[in-house]
Amino acid sequence: MSIDQVRAYFGFTKMPFGKALAPSALYKSHGHQEAVARIAFLVGEAAIGVVTGEVGSGKTVAARAAVAELEPSRHSIVYLPNPAVGARGLYAELVSRLGAEPRFHKAALIAQATSLLAAECSERGRRPVVLVDEAHLLDSSQLEELRLLTSSEMDSANQFALILIGQPLLRARLRLGSFAALEQRLALRYVVPPMSPEETAGYVSHHVKLAGRADTLFSDDAVARVHQAARGLPRAVNNLARQALVAAYAAKAAIVDDKAARSAVAEMSAE
Repeated sequence: MSIDQVRAYFGFTKMPFGKALAPSALYKSHGHQEAVARIAFLVGEAAIGVVTGEVGSGKTVAARAAVAELEPSRHSIVYLPNPAVGARGLYAELVSRLGAEPRFHKAALIAQATSLLAAECSERGRRPVVLVDEAHLLDSSQLEELRLLTSSEMDSANQFALILIGQPLLRARLRLGSFAALEQRLALRYVVPPMSPEETAGYVSHHVKLAGRADTLFSDDAVARVHQAARGLPRAVNNLARQALVAAYAAKAAIVDDKAARSAVAEMSAE
């Protein structure tokens, strides 16, 4: 059995529930739209904010959608996906993504990063937007360095927008007294919620339509089972829905029914 066989069997133009979607094609659940709006607010205010949510809740997807709406001529996007680079590595990545060669010594590197951020605003007329993904993995020294970087203008002005994206652990860490200085600078905190049962149904239908099927392919009870097992988290819904499609294909069923959904849940639970 191959993906191409499953795709052909259901008459899809492409397999649904994949990750390679243009921002304009994303399903706009309430939580997704709220996250995008809040990130846009942080960018507009050049402020610091935190967006958190469970694994697979769509945090990074929302950030990608928000960034896609920004005018490239007015913004410089710096996306840092891997915090496991140490404090110096954080500055080096920032400098590299702003188009410069990182200096060797940390003190010079900090000054270089600060200067480049300022130059984006004053010389190029572009607002830097720094997004740190998996920010719950930032160590204490990195969090402190980010605070110092945002304080370089002595609170008179913000040079850039800083959005920390991470799992719930990030919220808990920032509430610790040792991070009070950074916590007090946060302009916004948002938790991306899971989808409601109705949103999961809309999400499944949306992806099936994107794949070329306008009819009802997933039965109501199948969608309900997928939602319950996935807890409304988009990534888990994707995985279960794809597995349910495979189960329905194996059974030569015309639709994805509850039997196929049960099989998918059992398969995924066994991994």
